[in-house]
Amino acid sequence: MLRALTFLLLFGGMAGLGFIAWVQMRPPPEQRPAVAVVERAPLMVAARPLRVGTLLKPEDLTVQQVPVAEFPPNGMRDSPALRLDLTGAIVRRSLAALEPIGQADVLRPGDHGFLAAVLGAGMRAVTVPVDAVSGSAGLIWPGDRVDLLLTQTLDRDGDPARRVAGETVLHDVRVIAIDQMLAQGAEGTAAGPARQVRTATLEVTPRQAEQVAVATRLGRLALVVRAATSGEGAPGGEAPRPTITWAGDVSPALRGGTPMEPGATATMRVITGTGRSEEYRF
Repeated sequence: MLRALTFLLLFGGMAGLGFIAWVQMRPPPEQRPAVAVVERAPLMVAARPLRVGTLLKPEDLTVQQVPVAEFPPNGMRDSPALRLDLTGAIVRRSLAALEPIGQADVLRPGDHGFLAAVLGAGMRAVTVPVDAVSGSAGLIWPGDRVDLLLTQTLDRDGDPARRVAGETVLHDVRVIAIDQMLAQGAEGTAAGPARQVRTATLEVTPRQAEQVAVATRLGRLALVVRAATSGEGAPGGEAPRPTITWAGDVSPALRGGTPMEPGATATMRVITGTGRSEEYRF
Protein backbone atom coordinates (compact mmCIF):
# COMPACT_ATOMS: atom_id res chain seq x y z
CA MET A 1 0.00 0.00 0.00
CA LEU A 2 2.79 2.37 0.85
CA ARG A 3 4.57 1.46 -2.36
CA ALA A 4 1.49 2.26 -4.45
CA LEU A 5 1.06 5.62 -2.74
CA THR A 6 4.69 6.48 -3.34
CA PHE A 7 4.34 5.57 -7.01
CA LEU A 8 1.30 7.81 -7.43
CA LEU A 9 3.05 10.75 -5.82
CA LEU A 10 6.08 10.26 -8.02
CA PHE A 11 3.93 10.03 -11.15
CA GLY A 12 1.97 13.14 -10.22
CA GLY A 13 5.15 15.11 -9.62
CA MET A 14 6.60 14.08 -12.95
CA ALA A 15 3.34 15.02 -14.72
CA GLY A 16 3.36 18.43 -13.05
CA LEU A 17 6.95 19.06 -14.05
CA GLY A 18 6.15 18.03 -17.60
CA PHE A 19 3.18 20.43 -17.79
CA ILE A 20 5.28 23.29 -16.48
CA ALA A 21 7.98 22.54 -19.04
CA TRP A 22 5.35 22.42 -21.84
CA VAL A 23 3.90 25.77 -20.81
CA GLN A 24 7.34 27.39 -20.74
CA MET A 25 8.26 25.99 -24.14
CA ARG A 26 4.93 27.17 -25.77
CA PRO A 27 5.42 30.21 -28.06
CA PRO A 28 3.83 33.44 -26.78
CA PRO A 29 0.54 34.55 -28.44
CA GLU A 30 0.85 36.87 -31.45
CA GLN A 31 0.80 40.54 -30.44
CA ARG A 32 -1.52 42.62 -32.64
CA PRO A 33 -0.53 46.28 -33.01
CA ALA A 34 -2.98 48.79 -31.49
CA VAL A 35 -5.10 50.68 -34.06
CA ALA A 36 -4.21 54.39 -33.92
CA VAL A 37 -7.16 56.83 -33.92
CA VAL A 38 -6.60 59.53 -36.57
CA GLU A 39 -8.08 62.89 -35.62
CA ARG A 40 -9.87 64.59 -38.52
CA ALA A 41 -11.09 68.11 -39.17
CA PRO A 42 -13.81 69.51 -41.51
CA LEU A 43 -12.16 71.27 -44.47
CA MET A 44 -14.14 73.72 -46.60
CA VAL A 45 -13.88 72.79 -50.31
CA ALA A 46 -15.56 73.74 -53.57
CA ALA A 47 -18.67 71.67 -54.29
CA ARG A 48 -18.16 72.10 -58.05
CA PRO A 49 -15.74 73.83 -60.42
CA LEU A 50 -15.75 77.57 -59.75
CA ARG A 51 -14.49 80.12 -62.24
CA VAL A 52 -12.64 83.23 -61.21
CA GLY A 53 -15.12 86.03 -60.51
CA THR A 54 -17.88 83.71 -59.26
CA LEU A 55 -20.02 85.08 -56.44
CA LEU A 56 -20.25 82.22 -53.94
CA LYS A 57 -23.65 80.76 -53.06
CA PRO A 58 -24.37 78.17 -50.31
CA GLU A 59 -24.62 75.39 -52.90
CA ASP A 60 -21.06 76.17 -54.09
CA LEU A 61 -19.63 75.01 -50.74
CA THR A 62 -19.16 71.54 -49.25
CA VAL A 63 -16.92 69.85 -46.66
CA GLN A 64 -14.35 67.05 -46.55
CA GLN A 65 -13.02 65.34 -43.42
CA VAL A 66 -9.21 65.31 -43.60
CA PRO A 67 -6.53 64.25 -41.06
CA VAL A 68 -5.49 67.15 -38.87
CA ALA A 69 -1.86 66.53 -39.83
CA GLU A 70 -2.76 67.05 -43.52
CA PHE A 71 -4.93 70.15 -43.02
CA PRO A 72 -3.74 72.87 -45.48
CA PRO A 73 -2.04 75.83 -43.80
CA ASN A 74 -4.44 78.32 -45.42
CA GLY A 75 -7.48 76.01 -45.28
CA MET A 76 -10.71 76.94 -43.49
CA ARG A 77 -12.63 74.76 -41.01
CA ASP A 78 -16.27 74.35 -41.92
CA SER A 79 -18.83 75.96 -39.63
CA PRO A 80 -22.23 77.68 -40.02
CA ALA A 81 -20.60 81.04 -39.33
CA LEU A 82 -17.98 80.46 -42.05
CA ARG A 83 -20.61 79.47 -44.63
CA LEU A 84 -22.55 82.65 -43.91
CA ASP A 85 -19.34 84.68 -44.13
CA LEU A 86 -18.44 83.18 -47.53
CA THR A 87 -21.88 83.67 -49.07
CA GLY A 88 -21.52 86.52 -51.52
CA ALA A 89 -17.72 86.44 -51.57
CA ILE A 90 -16.02 86.53 -54.97
CA VAL A 91 -13.60 83.82 -56.11
CA ARG A 92 -10.17 85.26 -56.93
CA ARG A 93 -8.87 82.19 -58.83
CA SER A 94 -10.51 79.26 -60.56
CA LEU A 95 -11.09 76.26 -58.29
CA ALA A 96 -11.60 72.61 -59.22
CA ALA A 97 -14.32 70.49 -57.65
CA LEU A 98 -13.38 69.44 -54.09
CA GLU A 99 -10.38 71.79 -54.09
CA PRO A 100 -9.83 73.46 -50.70
CA ILE A 101 -10.94 77.09 -50.46
CA GLY A 102 -8.25 79.15 -48.77
CA GLN A 103 -8.43 82.52 -47.10
CA ALA A 104 -6.54 84.09 -50.00
CA ASP A 105 -8.87 82.55 -52.61
CA VAL A 106 -11.84 84.83 -51.88
CA LEU A 107 -12.73 88.49 -51.45
CA ARG A 108 -15.62 89.22 -49.10
CA PRO A 109 -18.06 92.12 -49.42
CA GLY A 110 -16.45 95.04 -47.66
CA ASP A 111 -12.89 93.91 -48.42
CA HIS A 112 -10.67 96.40 -50.21
CA GLY A 113 -10.96 95.87 -53.96
CA PHE A 114 -14.13 93.77 -53.81
CA LEU A 115 -16.21 96.06 -56.03
CA ALA A 116 -13.43 96.36 -58.62
CA ALA A 117 -13.14 92.56 -58.71
CA VAL A 118 -16.88 92.19 -59.35
CA LEU A 119 -16.79 94.44 -62.43
CA GLY A 120 -16.18 93.01 -65.88
CA ALA A 121 -13.21 94.08 -67.97
CA GLY A 122 -13.52 97.71 -69.06
CA MET A 123 -16.73 98.25 -67.09
CA ARG A 124 -17.57 100.91 -64.51
CA ALA A 125 -19.79 101.11 -61.43
CA VAL A 126 -22.28 103.96 -61.19
CA THR A 127 -24.79 104.56 -58.40
CA VAL A 128 -28.27 105.99 -58.93
CA PRO A 129 -30.79 107.13 -56.30
CA VAL A 130 -34.01 105.12 -56.01
CA ASP A 131 -36.90 104.90 -53.58
CA ALA A 132 -39.44 102.27 -52.58
CA VAL A 133 -41.36 102.77 -55.84
CA SER A 134 -38.61 103.43 -58.38
CA GLY A 135 -36.58 100.58 -56.88
CA SER A 136 -39.40 98.04 -57.44
CA ALA A 137 -40.39 98.03 -53.76
CA GLY A 138 -37.10 96.53 -52.60
CA LEU A 139 -37.52 93.40 -54.75
CA ILE A 140 -34.44 94.02 -56.88
CA TRP A 141 -31.34 92.06 -55.88
CA PRO A 142 -27.68 92.24 -56.92
CA GLY A 143 -27.28 90.15 -60.04
CA ASP A 144 -30.62 91.17 -61.57
CA ARG A 145 -30.64 92.81 -64.99
CA VAL A 146 -32.61 96.03 -65.39
CA ASP A 147 -33.44 98.94 -67.68
CA LEU A 148 -33.03 102.48 -66.39
CA LEU A 149 -36.03 104.71 -67.08
CA LEU A 150 -35.93 108.51 -66.96
CA THR A 151 -39.06 110.64 -66.43
CA GLN A 152 -38.70 114.40 -66.70
CA THR A 153 -40.93 117.48 -66.75
CA LEU A 154 -40.26 119.91 -69.60
CA ASP A 155 -41.03 123.62 -69.88
CA ARG A 156 -43.80 123.46 -72.50
CA ASP A 157 -46.47 125.87 -71.31
CA GLY A 158 -48.37 125.78 -74.57
CA ASP A 159 -48.61 122.00 -74.93
CA PRO A 160 -49.52 120.01 -71.80
CA ALA A 161 -49.42 116.80 -73.83
CA ARG A 162 -45.66 117.29 -74.20
CA ARG A 163 -44.87 118.56 -70.72
CA VAL A 164 -43.91 115.17 -69.24
CA ALA A 165 -41.73 112.66 -71.10
CA GLY A 166 -40.36 109.22 -70.34
CA GLU A 167 -37.53 107.35 -72.03
CA THR A 168 -35.29 104.36 -71.41
CA VAL A 169 -31.75 105.59 -70.81
CA LEU A 170 -30.01 102.21 -70.34
CA HIS A 171 -30.98 98.75 -71.54
CA ASP A 172 -30.09 95.43 -69.92
CA VAL A 173 -27.49 96.43 -67.32
CA ARG A 174 -26.48 94.37 -64.30
CA VAL A 175 -27.20 95.41 -60.73
CA ILE A 176 -24.07 94.83 -58.65
CA ALA A 177 -25.20 96.39 -55.38
CA ILE A 178 -28.33 97.53 -53.57
CA ASP A 179 -27.35 100.15 -50.99
CA GLN A 180 -24.20 98.52 -49.49
CA MET A 181 -25.25 94.92 -50.15
CA LEU A 182 -23.03 93.65 -52.96
CA ALA A 183 -24.36 90.09 -53.19
CA GLN A 184 -27.70 88.47 -52.58
CA GLY A 185 -27.69 86.71 -49.22
CA ALA A 186 -24.56 88.48 -47.95
CA GLU A 187 -26.57 90.10 -45.18
CA GLY A 188 -28.81 87.15 -44.41
CA THR A 189 -32.29 86.45 -45.67
CA ALA A 190 -34.81 89.02 -46.70
CA ALA A 191 -37.25 88.02 -43.98
CA GLY A 192 -38.74 90.74 -41.86
CA PRO A 193 -39.76 94.30 -42.76
CA ALA A 194 -39.30 95.48 -46.34
CA ARG A 195 -35.95 97.06 -47.10
CA GLN A 196 -35.71 100.82 -47.46
CA VAL A 197 -33.68 100.96 -50.67
CA ARG A 198 -31.95 104.28 -51.31
CA THR A 199 -29.34 103.54 -54.00
CA ALA A 200 -28.61 100.99 -56.71
CA THR A 201 -25.17 100.46 -58.21
CA LEU A 202 -25.09 99.40 -61.86
CA GLU A 203 -22.36 97.91 -64.05
CA VAL A 204 -22.04 100.15 -67.12
CA THR A 205 -19.66 101.17 -69.88
CA PRO A 206 -17.79 104.50 -69.58
CA ARG A 207 -20.23 106.07 -72.08
CA GLN A 208 -23.22 104.81 -70.13
CA ALA A 209 -21.75 106.22 -66.93
CA GLU A 210 -21.80 109.67 -68.55
CA GLN A 211 -25.42 109.18 -69.61
CA VAL A 212 -26.42 108.24 -66.07
CA ALA A 213 -24.62 111.28 -64.63
CA VAL A 214 -26.67 113.55 -66.91
CA ALA A 215 -29.92 111.65 -66.35
CA THR A 216 -29.71 112.08 -62.57
CA ARG A 217 -29.82 115.89 -63.12
CA LEU A 218 -32.73 115.81 -65.56
CA GLY A 219 -35.47 114.02 -63.68
CA ARG A 220 -36.63 110.96 -61.77
CA LEU A 221 -35.01 107.56 -62.38
CA ALA A 222 -36.66 104.17 -62.04
CA LEU A 223 -35.38 100.62 -62.40
CA VAL A 224 -37.34 98.22 -64.61
CA VAL A 225 -36.55 94.55 -63.99
CA ARG A 226 -35.99 92.39 -67.06
CA ALA A 227 -37.04 88.75 -67.36
CA ALA A 228 -34.29 86.21 -66.73
CA THR A 229 -34.91 84.81 -70.25
CA SER A 230 -36.11 87.88 -72.07
CA GLY A 231 -34.62 86.87 -75.42
CA GLU A 232 -34.06 90.54 -76.27
CA GLY A 233 -30.41 90.23 -77.18
CA ALA A 234 -27.21 89.54 -75.36
CA PRO A 235 -26.01 91.93 -72.66
CA GLY A 236 -23.73 94.60 -74.05
CA GLY A 237 -25.19 94.26 -77.54
CA GLU A 238 -26.70 97.04 -79.65
CA ALA A 239 -29.31 98.97 -77.68
CA PRO A 240 -32.82 99.29 -79.09
CA ARG A 241 -33.67 102.46 -81.00
CA PRO A 242 -34.42 105.27 -78.50
CA THR A 243 -38.09 106.13 -78.11
CA ILE A 244 -39.92 108.79 -76.12
CA THR A 245 -43.30 108.44 -74.43
CA TRP A 246 -45.03 111.78 -73.96
CA ALA A 247 -47.77 112.64 -71.50
CA GLY A 248 -50.23 112.80 -74.41
CA ASP A 249 -49.31 109.23 -75.40
CA VAL A 250 -50.47 108.02 -71.99
CA SER A 251 -53.46 110.32 -71.45
CA PRO A 252 -55.51 111.20 -74.54
CA ALA A 253 -57.31 113.76 -72.35
CA LEU A 254 -54.23 115.98 -72.61
CA ARG A 255 -54.69 116.02 -76.38
CA GLY A 256 -58.38 116.78 -76.35
CA GLY A 257 -59.39 113.12 -76.31
CA THR A 258 -57.46 112.13 -79.47
CA PRO A 259 -55.08 109.19 -78.93
CA MET A 260 -51.58 109.65 -80.25
CA GLU A 261 -49.69 106.72 -81.72
CA PRO A 262 -46.54 105.75 -79.76
CA GLY A 263 -43.52 107.51 -81.21
CA ALA A 264 -45.63 109.81 -83.42
CA THR A 265 -44.64 113.43 -83.86
CA ALA A 266 -46.65 116.58 -84.42
CA THR A 267 -46.04 118.67 -87.56
CA MET A 268 -46.53 122.43 -88.02
CA ARG A 269 -46.22 124.24 -91.38
CA VAL A 270 -45.44 127.96 -91.32
CA ILE A 271 -46.23 129.95 -94.50
CA THR A 272 -44.69 133.38 -94.82
CA GLY A 273 -46.03 136.32 -96.80
CA THR A 274 -43.64 135.63 -99.66
CA GLY A 275 -45.20 132.23 -100.26
CA ARG A 276 -42.30 130.42 -98.67
CA SER A 277 -43.23 127.65 -96.23
CA GLU A 278 -41.28 125.78 -93.58
CA GLU A 279 -42.25 122.61 -91.75
CA TYR A 280 -41.42 121.98 -88.10
CA ARG A 281 -41.69 118.66 -86.29
CA PHE A 282 -41.85 118.41 -82.52
